Amino acid sequence: MGLDGIVPAGVVTGDNLIKLFEYCKKHGHALPAFNCTSTSTINAILQAARDINSPVIIQFSNGGAAFLAGKGIKNTNEKAAILGAIAGAQHVRLMAKHYGVPVVLHSDHCAKKLLPWFDGMLEANEEYFKANGEPLFSSHMLDLSEEFDEENIATCAKYFKRMAAVNLWLEMEIGITGGEEDGVDNSSVKAESLYTSPEQVYNVHKALSPISPMFSIAAAFGNVHGVYKSGNVVLSPHLLKGHQEFAKQQLKCAEDKPLFLVMHGGSGSSAEEIGEAVSNGVVKMNIDTDTQWAYWDGLRGFYKKNEGYLQGQIGNPEGADKPNKKFYDPRVWIRAAEESMIKRALQSFENLNGKNVLGDDWPKA
Repeated sequence: MGLDGIVPAGVVTGDNLIKLFEYCKKHGHALPAFNCTSTSTINAILQAARDINSPVIIQFSNGGAAFLAGKGIKNTNEKAAILGAIAGAQHVRLMAKHYGVPVVLHSDHCAKKLLPWFDGMLEANEEYFKANGEPLFSSHMLDLSEEFDEENIATCAKYFKRMAAVNLWLEMEIGITGGEEDGVDNSSVKAESLYTSPEQVYNVHKALSPISPMFSIAAAFGNVHGVYKSGNVVLSPHLLKGHQEFAKQQLKCAEDKPLFLVMHGGSGSSAEEIGEAVSNGVVKMNIDTDTQWAYWDGLRGFYKKNEGYLQGQIGNPEGADKPNKKFYDPRVWIRAAEESMIKRALQSFENLNGKNVLGDDWPKA
């Protein structure tokens, strides 16, 4: 088994993206989706994917994209977020093929108030499609879960028609993921709101499937963004099996898992919970909080190890006139952060049954 001859290295779009997610669903793999905020974090994730010989999803949140553009660019009308997402996408497109792995290029949560950001990315996709026959990105997420279901689904369908014309995948969310992420705070919602019903999920499928098969659903099953002490909500990945069974019954199809499902708020989840979610048709899991900590922890460890060499340009435990440039050079301590992030990313691949998904015959970069 493996993906050699099924999908190419580099950014994967259109029919190749369908093939990739179908393969993952059939063989019990899910792709980790890492939020990136810089070329440094992008490169770390590309290296992790290459080292473990598996495809990967690189995604940008609204705030992460704006940061990537530089804090010197004002985000009026989402200008910085649009520019940063495009810049990040161009970097991924250039580097992914050289790291030699398939990459799904994605944008994360887009709430109703952030739709101008979504519009700007769609325009960039349409321009890229005219020139290259494929979109700049692989996929985008609309998160209108705070709105009533009718508005959520109708807005997704409206945008999906435009996306389908340039072979873009849509990820949508129905039901609420708890906690707080990138300025969206759901930490005070009622516990029962964190569980999506099979009927809600099927309503999404019913509305979107006539447009294109290229969509996935982030259904809430007690997920919480960030890391929190265990509380009132219990993660219930067995509910995802119920969504698949209900959809199969309604569709009268032979396939046991007709839906592409997505898991948000996976930080702190047990390997067993993640494994059950994957077995029930989850093909993508978002990872942000844990890799943020890992990046910082690498830097923290570097400082603690070399503290005596980081108090000035000159002077260290070896002598008052000894230079410290090789310690404060950004390439050194940023690399320490990257190495820590890579180590944590490899753990996420393992948890998602994502080791050596490309197979032994995949050409090495």
